[in-house]
Amino acid sequence: MSWLPNSITIGRILAAPGVPILALSSANAERYYACGLFVVLALSDAVDGHFARKWNTVSNLGRLIDPVADKVLLIATFLPLYVISRRGPESELLPWWGEFPSWALLAILGRELLVTCFRVYSVKSGVVISAEWSGKWKMFLQSAFCGAALLWYPLATTAAERGWESGNPWERWSTVHEAAVALTLAAAIALTLYSMAHYLWSYRSLFRQQR
Repeated sequence: MSWLPNSITIGRILAAPGVPILALSSANAERYYACGLFVVLALSDAVDGHFARKWNTVSNLGRLIDPVADKVLLIATFLPLYVISRRGPESELLPWWGEFPSWALLAILGRELLVTCFRVYSVKSGVVISAEWSGKWKMFLQSAFCGAALLWYPLATTAAERGWESGNPWERWSTVHEAAVALTLAAAIALTLYSMAHYLWSYRSLFRQQR
């Protein structure tokens, strides 16, 4: 079963394009499916890591493709959320934030590009960089935001269609949900920038080796 962890990771990469296809749909049911698919793919990251450790099959290939799978899912989710928040209807603005800030998207995706290039550079130098705590927490917060935002849009539409806005249970839930979307995005941005600096500082010796 040593092949299973890497197979799950590869499957996550292949399935990731389904998230934007469903999320950008005008059909509310498909937007629920987008959230469900994202949750499954995000949880599969923990599953493949669990099996790799359980069967002692952690490999350099796994260390390399697992971050790639995370980044593919990240891009496949953040880009449609950015587009949705900017395509017109006020109902599709992000809670508290309004339109998804361009600078925030550039910071998140720019960090991933920079760290990926740094990982490739480190491999050429004979060092395989594994995920560290800051990167793992960054990924957790980004995933929490993406999941909460992907659920927020279809759920808010359902509430409007069924007249839930005036109901106290929905009002209480929507307040908590709005805060979850907004605060996880803020925390994800902060930790994204911190983790980038942390990786570069932790492995700064790689740059010295080339002098």
